[in-house]
Amino acid sequence: MAGHSKWANIKHRKGRADAAKGKIFSRLVKEIISAVKQGGPDPKTNSKLRLVIQKAKVANLPSENIERNIKKATSQDQADYEQVTYELYGHGGVGIVVDVMTDNRNRAASEMRIATNKRGGTIAGPGSVLFNFEKKGVIQVLQKDVKEDDLFLAVTEAGAEDFEANEDLFLITTPPDLLYQVKEKIEQMGIKCEAADLEVIPKVFVECDAETAKANFALIEWLENLDDVDAVYHNMSVPS
Repeated sequence: MAGHSKWANIKHRKGRADAAKGKIFSRLVKEIISAVKQGGPDPKTNSKLRLVIQKAKVANLPSENIERNIKKATSQDQADYEQVTYELYGHGGVGIVVDVMTDNRNRAASEMRIATNKRGGTIAGPGSVLFNFEKKGVIQVLQKDVKEDDLFLAVTEAGAEDFEANEDLFLITTPPDLLYQVKEKIEQMGIKCEAADLEVIPKVFVECDAETAKANFALIEWLENLDDVDAVYHNMSVPS
C-alpha cells in the first residue's frame, strides 16, 4: 500500500487540536439541513442524507439532535447551507484548502480575505492549489480495540489503499466510493470506528523551516476558528 505517513501525522495533530465537539456537531447539523433541503427528509430515498446520518452517528451526535434538525430543515424559514472550497497559498508556497459550509457566501469570502490580511498568504484561483491534493476516505480505529494483523487483512480485502499505525490510532485510507464499505467491514468485526470521513490529502508536500511553519500554523489556526469553516488541509512538511 502507498503510504501517506506525512499527511497522517499532520491530520492526527490537527485532529487533537480541533477536538472541540461543539464545532463538529455544528458542522454535522449544517450537513443534515443541506441534505434535507436538496433531497427531502427521508433517508431511504435521500442517499446524501443517509450518508450524513452515518457520519453523525460515528461522531456520536445524539439521535434526537439528528431527528430534530431533519424536521427543522423542512421549514421554509430555515436557511440552506452551501459547500464552498477556498484555495490559498500560505507562506513558502504551501497549499491550503479550506472547506466551508455557509448560509452566506459573501460573508465567507470576506472572512477569507480578512484571514490572509491578518496572517499572510494569498487567495488562489480555482484549481491552482487543489491539483496537488486528492480526495480519499479516511477511517480511524483505536489501536487498543483490535489486533493490527486482523484489521489489516480485513480492510485490505474490503478495498483499503493504505494502512498505518499512528500513535494510538490505526489510520485506514480508502478510495472515496469504498469508504463506507470498508467502515462496515470493520464494524462487522465488532470494532468501533472513531472517525470515518472523506478527507482531502496532499499528493505533493512543501518542505518548510520552523519559522515558515509557525507562520502557516497561525494562518491555519485563524481559519479553523471561523464558524463557517468545516476543515482546513495543507501540504506543509515540517522538520521534526
